[in-house]
Amino acid sequence: MDFTRDWFFALDKELRARGLDSDAQSFDEILENLRARKMYSADEFFSHCAYVILAGGFSQKTAKKIHEKIVSLIKKNGANFDALIEIFNNKNKINAICKIWKNRQTFRDGYYVLESLDDKLKYLQKLPHIGKITANHLARNLGEDVVKYDIWIQRLGCVFANKNLPVDNGKLSSEIKDVCDAMFAHLKRETGLPRGYIDVVLWKSCQQKLISMDDYLHKPPVM
Repeated sequence: MDFTRDWFFALDKELRARGLDSDAQSFDEILENLRARKMYSADEFFSHCAYVILAGGFSQKTAKKIHEKIVSLIKKNGANFDALIEIFNNKNKINAICKIWKNRQTFRDGYYVLESLDDKLKYLQKLPHIGKITANHLARNLGEDVVKYDIWIQRLGCVFANKNLPVDNGKLSSEIKDVCDAMFAHLKRETGLPRGYIDVVLWKSCQQKLISMDDYLHKPPVM
C-alpha cells in the first residue's frame, strides 16, 4: 500500500470492473458533480437527505433498496408515517424523513443561501437525524468537496501516517482528522482529483476489502 497515483487508479479501475463504482450516485456522477456542482430541487435535496439517513448502519445495497421504496411511496402518498414504518421499522429515522419531506423546500433553500462550506456543514448537522459524519456524507453527495471521515477512512489515515491511533467511530479526534487530511492532500496532488471523489473510492475499496489494513493496524477500533 504505497498511496501513489498508480495505486489509487488501480483501485478505481477494479471497482469499476466489478460494477461497484457507486454510492448514492455512480462514481462518474459524483465526480461530475464535484467538478461542476449541481443545484438540486427540493425533492432531490430530500432524496439525498433520506439516503444518508438510511445508509447509517446498513450496506449500500440494502440502503438503496429501502431508499427507493420510501421515496417512491412518499412521492405517491406523501409522508405517511404508518405506511413508511411498514417498509422500515425505525421510528427515529422515519420521523426524520417525514420532517425533511414536509419542510424540504425550506431546508433546501436554507442550504443554498449559505456561501461558506463551514456554514453549510453546520446547517446540515442541524437537520433531523443528521450528525457530523452524516452531514459530511450528505454535503459530498450534494457536490461539496468534503470527506466523510467514516471508520474506514480514519483507519486508512492512520496507515498513511504510520501511526496506531485509537479510532472512535462515534467521535472524530483532531489527531485522526489531521492524518486523514494529510492523506487526502497527498492523493489530491498525486491524482489531481477532488478530495470527495478520492474519499468515495477509498471507502468503497476498504468496504470491498480491496484494501486490507489488518497487517498495518492491530488495535481494534472503539465502537
